[in-house]
Amino acid sequence: MPEPMPESMPEAPDFAPIASAFPTVSDAQWRGLVDKALKGAPFERLVSRTADGIEIQPLYQRDTLSRAPVARAHSGPWHALTRIEHPDAAIAATQASADLEGGAAGLSLVFAGARNAYGFGLPAGSARDVLALDLKDAALSLNIPTQSTAPEDVAHVIESQGLDPASAQVFFGLAATDDTSRIKALMARGFGGPFIAADGRLIHAAGGTDAQELAFALAEAVAALRALEAAGLSLDDARRAIGFRMAVDADQFASICKLRALRRLWARVEESCGLHPLPAHVEAETAWRMMTRRDPYVNALRTTTAAFAAGVAGADAVVALPFTQALGLPDAQARRLARNAQLILIEEANLWRVADPAAGAGGFEALTDALAQKAWTLFQEIEGEGGLAASLSSGVFAARVKQARQTLERDVARRKLPITGTSEYPNLGEAPVVTLAPLPTTLISSDPLAPMRMTEAFETLRDASDVDLAAKGARPRVFLATLGDVASAAARLSFARALFEAGGFQTLESAGLMDASAAAAAFQASNATFACLCGPDAAYESLAAAVASALKGAGARSVWIAGRPGETEAAWRAAGVDGFVFAGCDAVAALRQAWAVV
Repeated sequence: MPEPMPESMPEAPDFAPIASAFPTVSDAQWRGLVDKALKGAPFERLVSRTADGIEIQPLYQRDTLSRAPVARAHSGPWHALTRIEHPDAAIAATQASADLEGGAAGLSLVFAGARNAYGFGLPAGSARDVLALDLKDAALSLNIPTQSTAPEDVAHVIESQGLDPASAQVFFGLAATDDTSRIKALMARGFGGPFIAADGRLIHAAGGTDAQELAFALAEAVAALRALEAAGLSLDDARRAIGFRMAVDADQFASICKLRALRRLWARVEESCGLHPLPAHVEAETAWRMMTRRDPYVNALRTTTAAFAAGVAGADAVVALPFTQALGLPDAQARRLARNAQLILIEEANLWRVADPAAGAGGFEALTDALAQKAWTLFQEIEGEGGLAASLSSGVFAARVKQARQTLERDVARRKLPITGTSEYPNLGEAPVVTLAPLPTTLISSDPLAPMRMTEAFETLRDASDVDLAAKGARPRVFLATLGDVASAAARLSFARALFEAGGFQTLESAGLMDASAAAAAFQASNATFACLCGPDAAYESLAAAVASALKGAGARSVWIAGRPGETEAAWRAAGVDGFVFAGCDAVAALRQAWAVV
């Protein structure tokens, strides 16, 4: 028999004596070691910046300021929700039942036309059929388009099962612009909400920054607060009727700070209304824009990292997208993996047992403060433009998001923001994964707030490669001419291989080439039509011009060099070099150019 649990847990050990055994290192001493390691390079090389322009320092001191703790709206672990979106209501009901039996704390019901319905969704009016199961203790979150009757249908199901509306854990998901009489009617039936979703996911999916997402969600919440007060609700009842939905991605540090900043921002609004701040209901969903169609198993790592961040940051509910979400309708295995990843974080890692574990950590507190300040400034700009509706109508806010999206796409294209399995470490031989239905063809949208995925440009090139493979039996080929010995050329050879394979090219590498005639013979034997020279600077100086000329003579339609051209560009181009690829170049543009000549 196991020993009985003690009545109280023992006190945590005092680690001070252990810490005192180590010498104290001053900032000056640390900075001296850093300067020595940098060997004359500027210290600013160690400082990074977020998309909002916020500096991330390499080292922070412990934060000793007295702050209000970040807390969930409910006690206990966060609700691990699973996504229900199958367009067949009967199948969706079976999935919902299996998820609850498999350990999920609740369901995120995604209806067709909802903000986060990426190609699929429950049919309108299907809520009663989907929820034909025991809902006792199950949390529900509704993702609905405008004019949806799902909130009332779900309320009916709960009442028909004899459950107490006041104890029901339902996030009804109505919009701030919805008819407030619906909310008052649900409240009159005893439901406690939250009823309105201030939803920042739209901005994140469109390519917006963290501060833009925060400002948008805050502006939506304030708009809802005003509408509910105008409808006759007290400010206290109005703020309790509002919940938040936010995206979390694989940037664990930023995602944690974003959710922590949200709670501080909302507390500031509550205080401005003369209310004592209460923890708002915050639901996090792993980000759509980070999901990839290539090497999709990496998505499981991304979503687990994001769910970890949400849990650590105090989210009340978390939805993890299955790893095949960008490919199509996830099957049972993909759904199970998404569900169980959260259960491990909750049941085995026990992440929920520590309230606000980031509290006091200098880096987390600094970024939380900076994000809150940046988002508050943007929120004030929205208010100055007449509120969120006016800002959206004028296109001002959308223009800000569009600019952020363009910057994001540029950073991905230049591989400044590398995507494992897509722009870095691509695998041309990856096996297909199973989905219940393929993702519908995405229509090109002129809406600046339309959802995007960061890897779409690379995936388009890979798709073209697959078409060639199916139609011709081979992918487009690029011959990597290794100049000099292979060891000296390894760095640029590896770089070029990864870049071209990210665009769907089959790379054919030569042995070390020491003269132009050998290069021409190796190229002809490869049956490629495109070549890229790879080697150290010394080999380029002695061989590049002659080899480029020889390759053109051997039939190469285009010859490139891996490396920056510098002062020799004109001479190399005169010898037949057509382009250059290097770290920081626009890889997408270069790959499109290469596709045009193969």
